[in-house]
Amino acid sequence: MKSKKSLQSGQISRVLIILAAVILVVLVVIFIVGRFAAKNPIFTRPAQEEQKVPEPEYETTFQNTRFVFISAEDMGNVLKGRADFFQKDLVTTEKFIRVTVGAQNKGKTNLEQYSWDVGSIVDSDGRNFVPITGAYYFLPQPDLCGALLKPEFEPTPCVKINEVSKASTNLKITLTSKGQNQKKQAALIDILVTN
Repeated sequence: MKSKKSLQSGQISRVLIILAAVILVVLVVIFIVGRFAAKNPIFTRPAQEEQKVPEPEYETTFQNTRFVFISAEDMGNVLKGRADFFQKDLVTTEKFIRVTVGAQNKGKTNLEQYSWDVGSIVDSDGRNFVPITGAYYFLPQPDLCGALLKPEFEPTPCVKINEVSKASTNLKITLTSKGQNQKKQAALIDILVTN
């Protein structure tokens, strides 16, 4: 009877050693497969690229002219006329936006009068909204858009009023400059409209 009991205790320890060996082998296999899968592109998920929203650009320099966004104001759908100037109200079904952009000469000689300008508002769908004509009395006087720019003077403000769709978003303003070389170029900067 004693030999039977010692035989059973020996078998139990042998079973425990075999079980420990099997667990160790399984862990080694899992480790190796895990390392292989991490290096193999078939087993790895591609990292999802974050779509970066471009930062708004409120200034630009080209043709020796630096343009800087100053303000944009939603004027609503009616611009009140002035009786003393015989100016009638201007009305739209959409909205009027008054944009102010500063222009500065970064060159070494004067930028001649009318060699630069502020133009259309462009929305995210590429729609163009040109400045309204007949808004003379709604703009500051004197009108400094296109004025002669002396080198490194403070930016000269240019104010335009554009009629823009209510559905338009991500608005930009078109800028043009001839610079000293008299070749006309255009660029866009973002505008931030306030009420």
